[in-house]
Amino acid sequence: MTLKLKFLIFLFAISTLIISCKSPEKKPQWERIFNGKDLSGWDIKISGHPLNDNYKNTFIVEDSIIKVNYAEYDTFTHEFGHLYYQKPYSHYRMKMDYRIFGELTSGSPDYAEANSGVMMHAQSAASQELNQNFPASIEFQFLSRIDSQPRATGNLASPGTHVTAGDSLHTNHMLYATGPTFGEEWVHIEAVVLGDSIVHHIVNGDTVLTYTHPILGGWENDTTDQWVVDKTWFKENAGMPLKSGYIALQAEGHPVWFKNIEIMDLSEQYSK
Repeated sequence: MTLKLKFLIFLFAISTLIISCKSPEKKPQWERIFNGKDLSGWDIKISGHPLNDNYKNTFIVEDSIIKVNYAEYDTFTHEFGHLYYQKPYSHYRMKMDYRIFGELTSGSPDYAEANSGVMMHAQSAASQELNQNFPASIEFQFLSRIDSQPRATGNLASPGTHVTAGDSLHTNHMLYATGPTFGEEWVHIEAVVLGDSIVHHIVNGDTVLTYTHPILGGWENDTTDQWVVDKTWFKENAGMPLKSGYIALQAEGHPVWFKNIEIMDLSEQYSK
C-alpha cells in the first residue's frame, strides 16, 4: 500500500469519525405549557382590573383543567378576560381540548353565548389599557351549539388585525371556517402558526380555515373608544406584519374549560 493511499484512508476515517460524532439534529417536541396544578407561567388580564388581578376567581384550576368560572359573579359587566402564557412564540404548533357548556352569565353580551377562543400573536397582557376588552391578536374562535343552529367552530376573529384570505386583504372582523357544530362535548383543536406567513386552524384533525400575512390594522381608524382609547401606537404601526406574539385563553361571559395545552416550538427550524 502506497503512502498516498494510506493517507487517503486516514483522511476518510477521520472524516467518518467526525460525522458520526456530530449530535443528531433535535426534532421539535411537544411541550405542556399548563402544569395541571395551578396557573404558574400564566398572566391574567381582565378588563377594568390591573394585571394579574384574578377578579372573582374568573380563572381557576380543578382536575387538571383550566376553568373559566363565573360562580362568584352576580352579573357580568364587561369583565372580558384573557389568560396569557408568559412566553411569546413566532413559529409553532399548538393543540388543546376545550369544552363550552352551561349558561351564559347574566349581563354578558348576546354574542358571547357559547363562544370562546384562543388569541394568537397577541399583544402582551402588560401592554393592554386598563379597560381594554380584547388584545390586538388573531383569534381561533371556539363555538358550541345554540338551540339547533349550525355554528362552525374554528372561525377567525381579528381584533386590531387584518389577514389575507386567498389573494385579498380581509379587513372584516370575522373570517368564517368550514368547521362542524358541537354541543357540550370536548373538542380537540390545533393551530399551525408560521410567523407572518401562514396560519391553519384545525378541528378534530381537519383543517377548517387557512389564511396568510396577519398584520396590525383597523383600530387606527376607529373613531370611538370601543377598542382602545390611545390609538397612537396602532396608528404608528398600522400594516406592521405580526411575526410573533402571545397565546391567550379567552373568557367573555360563558363557562369554558381548557385542558391538554401543548406547544411545539418551530422557531429554530424556521430560523435556518
